[in-house]
Formats: sequence, C-alpha cells, structure tokens
Amino acid sequence: MAAMMPGVMPPRHHALDLQPFIREVPDFPKPGILFRDIAPLLKSPEATTEALRQLGEVCESLQPDLIVGIESRGFIVGTPLAHARGLGFVPVRKPGKLPGAVIGIDYALEYGSDRLEIQADALAGGPKVLVVDDLLATGGTASATGALVQRAGGNLIGFAFLIELVGLGGRDALGDKVPCHALLAYS
Repeated sequence: MAAMMPGVMPPRHHALDLQPFIREVPDFPKPGILFRDIAPLLKSPEATTEALRQLGEVCESLQPDLIVGIESRGFIVGTPLAHARGLGFVPVRKPGKLPGAVIGIDYALEYGSDRLEIQADALAGGPKVLVVDDLLATGGTASATGALVQRAGGNLIGFAFLIELVGLGGRDALGDKVPCHALLAYS
C-alpha cells in the first residue's frame, strides 16, 4: 500500500493516480520479494505523461542543468524528462559500457561490491545535477551515483524516483544534504 511521507510528491486533485499502474509481482526476482513493476506505467501514455509531469515539477523546483540517469531504468525515466525540460542527459553505467576516459566508483552491495562509471568529461564546468531512477530501495546505488557525480565535478542538487520502498532505508542512505523526491512510496 502506498503511504505519504516527506519528499513524496502529493498528487494534485486533477492528477492521474499512478499507483494503479504499478504492478505487484510476488516472489520476483526471488522468493519473499514483492517486486514493483513499472512496465504498466510505461505502457500507458497517460500514466507516463503524468509521471513525467510530476518529475518535471521537481525539476522546476530544483532547476538542474543536467539529468543523470542510473543504468538501466533511470535511462527510461531520465531521458524523456531531460528532453521535456530542455536539459541534457548523462548516463551512469556499469563498468566497461562507456567509451573513452571514465571516472568510476566502487560501492558495497549486500553480498559483494559493484562499480559505476561516468564519462570523465560529462560534468565539466560543474553543472547542477538531478539524479533520476525508477526505484529507491536501500539507496546503495543512488548514494554511489551521487558521490560519483561529485567526484566527476558535478554539483549534486537532488534525487528523484518514481517509487520509494520506505522500509529499506534508502532515504537515510542518501542523507539530508540534498532533497530526495519520490512520486510513490510503499512500505
């Protein structure tokens, strides 16, 4: 069930409710996990437009120069958002996926570690950056992306997500130095 909390975008009275467009898939990707699938939202032009409108309100408030999207669903959300707002888009990817010189960051996972990379010149000049992804869970990947943005010379001004899984502590992992927005929150 979705719950309202600070940083979660309250729907306007005329806004399309996005919650019915999030499909619950039990026991995926493993037993005991309730997966929140955004595919129905992406399939609906009306729901996608509404999600982008609401994320656009975050952009209007924060005034980023660039949108950074986290591989891979952050690309699906971040690219059209950047386009709609007249902003550039920069991908953050897994190792070995970007050509040329890159800046990377290693980060801890529950059982091991991973690495993210950004092109070395992507944030030249210190642009104001909004990091966008589909889901905030534990916050490990988003936190690493925020640190990578700063390491690459960007000015991190916030995070925006379609969904936040509140009980997993992602918002705490991101800290309180920059705003964190989610359109929907699930406990």
